[in-house]
Amino acid sequence: MNARHIALVVLVASSALAAGCSRRGQVADGGVYVTRSACPAVGIVAGTGDVTTFDPAGSTAALAIDVVAAMTNVRATCTDDGTTVTSTARFDVVATRARAGEARQVVLPYFDVAMQGGANVVAKQLGNVGLSFAAGALRAQTSAQATVRISKAAATLPENVRAQLTRERKPGEADAAVDPMSVPAIRDAVASATFEHLLGFQLSNAQLRYNATR
Repeated sequence: MNARHIALVVLVASSALAAGCSRRGQVADGGVYVTRSACPAVGIVAGTGDVTTFDPAGSTAALAIDVVAAMTNVRATCTDDGTTVTSTARFDVVATRARAGEARQVVLPYFDVAMQGGANVVAKQLGNVGLSFAAGALRAQTSAQATVRISKAAATLPENVRAQLTRERKPGEADAAVDPMSVPAIRDAVASATFEHLLGFQLSNAQLRYNATR
């Protein structure tokens, strides 16, 4: 999966992750105040959270399904040393195989990316997760983790933008009802400072098609 394709897929998921780490709002005089941190939102890219392998390879018939695996239970931690923001995502992979048999190991590739503004992949890493099926077992499970590092400066809103977003607006003022996010320069600055840490299986084009059309 190339960076351009990831960006297109992520647009489907980005609306759910829209504002980075903006989590909670507090109603106060002058409006609703939202706390925002430099930590990226963490999630799984739509359409890449599960993978199906076939035997024989190339078939997509139900009877040819070999192994089905899914990412689940994503947990995120974030640290900020003042210069770099480090996001670590831990996740489980649960898999089933169609036929019990001898002990077997299956290795599946995955990716994690740092996404800026919901569209730009600024860093990408590939990894592998190994699943060990015990003899006679149909199910296997393992855990893995992925880490991205982001410049604190890049994830911080400029002071002039912060001032526009947090300026108290009083009833009767000409722009009291104007959403500052409707201003292109403000909207672009917020997007530029918003990052996501996204995960998924590194799928082939055929696997992506299967996930999209099954």
